[in-house]
Amino acid sequence: MTPLRLAPIGPADFDRVSHITVSEHQKKFSGTVAEAFEAAEDGVDFHGIFRGQTAVGFFKIDTTYGRKYPFASNGDLGLRAFIIDLVCQGQGIATQAVLALPPYLTTRYLHAKALWLTVNKSNPAAYAAYLGGGFADTGQEWPKGDAGPQNIMRMVLAS
Repeated sequence: MTPLRLAPIGPADFDRVSHITVSEHQKKFSGTVAEAFEAAEDGVDFHGIFRGQTAVGFFKIDTTYGRKYPFASNGDLGLRAFIIDLVCQGQGIATQAVLALPPYLTTRYLHAKALWLTVNKSNPAAYAAYLGGGFADTGQEWPKGDAGPQNIMRMVLAS
Protein backbone atom coordinates (compact mmCIF):
# COMPACT_ATOMS: atom_id res chain seq x y z
CA MET A 1 0.00 0.00 0.00
CA THR A 2 1.23 3.49 -0.83
CA PRO A 3 2.20 5.38 2.32
CA LEU A 4 0.07 8.28 3.48
CA ARG A 5 1.20 11.87 3.19
CA LEU A 6 -0.26 14.83 5.06
CA ALA A 7 -0.08 18.23 3.38
CA PRO A 8 -1.44 21.72 3.91
CA ILE A 9 -4.12 22.84 1.48
CA GLY A 10 -5.66 26.22 0.85
CA PRO A 11 -8.87 27.71 -0.51
CA ALA A 12 -7.67 27.15 -4.08
CA ASP A 13 -7.32 23.41 -3.42
CA PHE A 14 -11.02 22.64 -3.00
CA ASP A 15 -11.09 20.60 -6.22
CA ARG A 16 -8.34 18.33 -4.85
CA VAL A 17 -10.50 17.27 -1.89
CA SER A 18 -14.10 17.98 -2.96
CA HIS A 19 -14.69 14.30 -3.85
CA ILE A 20 -14.20 13.22 -0.21
CA THR A 21 -17.51 12.13 1.29
CA VAL A 22 -18.81 10.44 4.40
CA SER A 23 -22.02 8.57 5.13
CA GLU A 24 -25.14 10.49 6.05
CA HIS A 25 -24.75 9.19 9.62
CA GLN A 26 -21.16 10.52 9.85
CA LYS A 27 -22.02 14.03 8.62
CA LYS A 28 -23.44 14.97 12.00
CA PHE A 29 -20.03 14.28 13.54
CA SER A 30 -17.60 15.69 10.98
CA GLY A 31 -19.57 17.80 8.57
CA THR A 32 -18.47 17.77 4.94
CA VAL A 33 -15.48 19.13 3.07
CA ALA A 34 -17.76 21.62 1.29
CA GLU A 35 -19.10 22.87 4.64
CA ALA A 36 -15.56 23.31 5.93
CA PHE A 37 -14.58 25.40 2.93
CA GLU A 38 -17.78 27.45 3.10
CA ALA A 39 -17.25 28.23 6.79
CA ALA A 40 -13.51 28.99 6.63
CA GLU A 41 -12.36 30.66 9.86
CA ASP A 42 -9.36 32.77 10.79
CA GLY A 43 -6.86 30.67 12.69
CA VAL A 44 -8.12 27.40 11.21
CA ASP A 45 -5.91 25.70 8.61
CA PHE A 46 -6.94 23.01 6.12
CA HIS A 47 -4.92 19.85 5.51
CA GLY A 48 -5.26 16.88 3.20
CA ILE A 49 -4.47 13.22 3.69
CA PHE A 50 -3.06 11.77 0.47
CA ARG A 51 -2.25 8.28 -0.78
CA GLY A 52 -0.01 8.99 -3.74
CA GLN A 53 -1.59 11.97 -5.47
CA THR A 54 -5.14 11.05 -4.41
CA ALA A 55 -6.76 12.79 -1.46
CA VAL A 56 -8.28 10.19 0.87
CA GLY A 57 -8.99 12.48 3.80
CA PHE A 58 -9.25 15.99 5.13
CA PHE A 59 -8.88 17.74 8.49
CA LYS A 60 -8.68 21.17 10.05
CA ILE A 61 -6.16 22.39 12.60
CA ASP A 62 -7.54 25.11 14.84
CA THR A 63 -4.72 27.31 16.15
CA THR A 64 -7.17 29.18 18.40
CA TYR A 65 -8.55 26.06 20.12
CA GLY A 66 -7.04 26.95 23.50
CA ARG A 67 -8.90 30.26 23.51
CA LYS A 68 -12.23 28.60 22.68
CA TYR A 69 -12.27 25.57 24.95
CA PRO A 70 -11.57 25.79 28.70
CA PHE A 71 -9.91 22.37 28.87
CA ALA A 72 -7.12 23.34 26.42
CA SER A 73 -4.25 25.75 27.04
CA ASN A 74 -3.59 28.85 25.00
CA GLY A 75 -1.33 27.85 22.11
CA ASP A 76 -2.58 24.26 21.96
CA LEU A 77 -4.04 23.01 18.70
CA GLY A 78 -7.42 21.47 17.98
CA LEU A 79 -8.17 18.73 15.46
CA ARG A 80 -11.51 19.33 13.77
CA ALA A 81 -13.51 17.93 10.83
CA PHE A 82 -11.32 14.83 10.54
CA ILE A 83 -12.78 13.04 7.52
CA ILE A 84 -11.71 9.86 5.75
CA ASP A 85 -13.34 9.31 2.36
CA LEU A 86 -16.16 6.78 2.58
CA VAL A 87 -14.63 4.52 -0.11
CA CYS A 88 -11.36 4.37 1.90
CA GLN A 89 -12.81 3.68 5.35
CA GLY A 90 -12.01 0.38 7.04
CA GLN A 91 -8.45 0.29 5.66
CA GLY A 92 -6.68 1.71 8.72
CA ILE A 93 -6.16 5.10 7.07
CA ALA A 94 -7.61 7.07 10.00
CA THR A 95 -5.26 5.47 12.51
CA GLN A 96 -2.27 5.85 10.16
CA ALA A 97 -3.10 9.51 9.61
CA VAL A 98 -3.47 10.16 13.34
CA LEU A 99 -0.11 8.46 13.98
CA ALA A 100 1.43 10.80 11.39
CA LEU A 101 0.08 13.94 13.08
CA PRO A 102 2.81 14.56 15.72
CA PRO A 103 5.80 14.73 13.34
CA TYR A 104 3.73 16.59 10.76
CA LEU A 105 2.31 19.18 13.15
CA THR A 106 5.52 19.83 15.10
CA THR A 107 7.26 20.96 11.91
CA ARG A 108 4.42 23.39 11.07
CA TYR A 109 3.29 24.60 14.49
CA LEU A 110 6.59 24.88 16.31
CA HIS A 111 5.33 26.05 19.69
CA ALA A 112 2.31 23.79 20.07
CA LYS A 113 2.59 21.40 22.98
CA ALA A 114 -0.68 19.49 22.64
CA LEU A 115 -3.38 18.55 20.16
CA TRP A 116 -6.97 18.26 21.41
CA LEU A 117 -10.22 16.97 20.01
CA THR A 118 -13.68 16.09 21.10
CA VAL A 119 -15.31 12.96 19.72
CA ASN A 120 -18.97 12.16 20.02
CA LYS A 121 -19.79 9.38 22.46
CA SER A 122 -21.92 7.71 19.79
CA ASN A 123 -19.01 7.53 17.30
CA PRO A 124 -17.02 4.48 18.50
CA ALA A 125 -15.11 3.98 15.22
CA ALA A 126 -13.61 7.47 15.40
CA TYR A 127 -12.88 7.07 19.11
CA ALA A 128 -10.99 3.82 18.42
CA ALA A 129 -8.99 5.40 15.58
CA TYR A 130 -7.96 8.31 17.79
CA LEU A 131 -6.95 5.98 20.65
CA GLY A 132 -5.04 3.74 18.23
CA GLY A 133 -3.28 6.77 16.81
CA GLY A 134 -1.97 8.02 20.13
CA PHE A 135 -4.66 10.23 21.63
CA ALA A 136 -5.47 9.71 25.31
CA ASP A 137 -8.98 10.04 26.71
CA THR A 138 -8.80 12.69 29.45
CA GLY A 139 -11.80 11.20 31.22
CA GLN A 140 -13.61 14.51 30.82
CA GLU A 141 -16.77 15.11 28.84
CA TRP A 142 -17.68 18.07 26.64
CA PRO A 143 -21.47 18.38 26.90
CA LYS A 144 -21.86 21.03 24.19
CA GLY A 145 -21.27 18.96 21.04
CA ASP A 146 -23.59 19.63 18.12
CA ALA A 147 -24.51 15.93 18.01
CA GLY A 148 -24.46 15.26 21.75
CA PRO A 149 -21.92 14.72 24.55
CA GLN A 150 -18.32 14.15 23.58
CA ASN A 151 -15.19 12.60 25.04
CA ILE A 152 -12.27 15.02 25.36
CA MET A 153 -9.02 13.58 24.01
CA ARG A 154 -5.46 14.93 24.04
CA MET A 155 -2.20 14.09 22.31
CA VAL A 156 1.12 15.46 23.56
CA LEU A 157 3.17 17.05 20.76
CA ALA A 158 6.12 18.44 22.70
CA SER A 159 7.34 18.53 26.26
